[in-house]
Amino acid sequence: MIKENQRLLNQLHVLSDGVLVFVSMLLAYWVRFSLLGGIEGIPFSYYVALGGAAAALCLLSYAMAGLYESYRSTRFHRETARLLSVTAMDTALLVAILFVFHLNNMSRWTLVLFFSFASGLLLSKRAFLRLLLHRFRAKGYNLKHVVLVGRGPAAENYLKKVASQKNLGFLVDGVVSDGDPWGALPLLGGYDHLEDLLNERKPDEVVLAIPGADNGKMPSLISVCEKTGTKASIIPFYAAHLPSNPQVDNLDGLPLINLRRIPLDNLGNAFLKRAEDILGALVLIILTSPLMVFAAIGVKLSSPGPILFRQERVGRNKKPFQMYKFRSMRVNAKEATGWSTNADPRKTRFGSLIRKLSIDELPQFFNVLKGDMSLVGPRPEVPHFVEQFRENIPRYMVKHQVRPGITGWAQVCGFRGDTSIEGRIEHDLYYIENWSLLFDVKILLMTVFRAVNGEKLKP
Repeated sequence: MIKENQRLLNQLHVLSDGVLVFVSMLLAYWVRFSLLGGIEGIPFSYYVALGGAAAALCLLSYAMAGLYESYRSTRFHRETARLLSVTAMDTALLVAILFVFHLNNMSRWTLVLFFSFASGLLLSKRAFLRLLLHRFRAKGYNLKHVVLVGRGPAAENYLKKVASQKNLGFLVDGVVSDGDPWGALPLLGGYDHLEDLLNERKPDEVVLAIPGADNGKMPSLISVCEKTGTKASIIPFYAAHLPSNPQVDNLDGLPLINLRRIPLDNLGNAFLKRAEDILGALVLIILTSPLMVFAAIGVKLSSPGPILFRQERVGRNKKPFQMYKFRSMRVNAKEATGWSTNADPRKTRFGSLIRKLSIDELPQFFNVLKGDMSLVGPRPEVPHFVEQFRENIPRYMVKHQVRPGITGWAQVCGFRGDTSIEGRIEHDLYYIENWSLLFDVKILLMTVFRAVNGEKLKP
């Protein structure tokens, strides 16, 4: 049933996209020449034809970009980034077509407005559709029936993810395994029964999550799925060591899984990230300069010692750097290794105030300008703790592949101060593996929101 529903939903999805793109062109024409009072150089019929061409072009490019595939398990910000980039490319292509055919009297501002309206309408429709489907699936509708093959840590982790996100609409009918019955799911049979089972039940998907000891059975299980025409997904037994979005290289037809390629390894992404940091830091330094003057005077008057507190932290590529903060504690012998707490007796009264308001973090904008830090990223630790954590926390050192940040995904999700290091690293790795400019903007907005509500964001 899910296949028929998905087919109908896709058809409506494509049709509504075409209508919205066409309407966006007409809306852009109306705004440009009716509301803004522009002078029409060519008849309205030309814009109607251009709207039809834009709709056809966008539908074709969206299909080629995979925007009509199932986005059941894909984050919305990834779909947003893909749609915006493809729509921008299509708009640029329309401009080029107008230039080639010498339609110079057609308003370029209309196309700018078209891009804005098309992007806004299409994203709004997708957001509404996601919300609607999530609610339907949470109530037991539009479910995707899955047969789980294998037992072990990978299978257990899959079940936890499915159970915690019911709005994704995955329903695991049972497990296929040569082991004993499993209390979590009904045992549907052994590996040798998989073909008969798939022919009988016709599930929407098979998830192969067999343990390492049974890995030799994988080729025959995949062959059964292909023979019965059943979609199969694989969770390898070493999944705990893979990033959330592994990159696959191709060596003359041989796939190679790259464990540690991340979005910021791309030079274009790295440039955008650095540009964001420089522009953002300059603006924030200007906006917060009165607060910095106030903090500098307060620190100087509150206790003897320097205004700025410099502490060695470990940054990108494990290189140490000096991180700047307004001094909030009395000068003491544990500055390099002491872990600060909310009730730390070393804090001055003025220091408690600026720490509560996160004003002591403001000098780190200069760390960002220097290139030691980023506005958003994993929080840096002192070398003393890095040496401890690298031995005890799996994948801890992966965070040093990017610049550390003033704020980060772990901090806005509550992993700050004396909280779980494992939870903090899990969120840091998710950020590193799923970085995008929109993700950075989301974190910055969450940081501002939490700061306004009086929540501390520092470690």
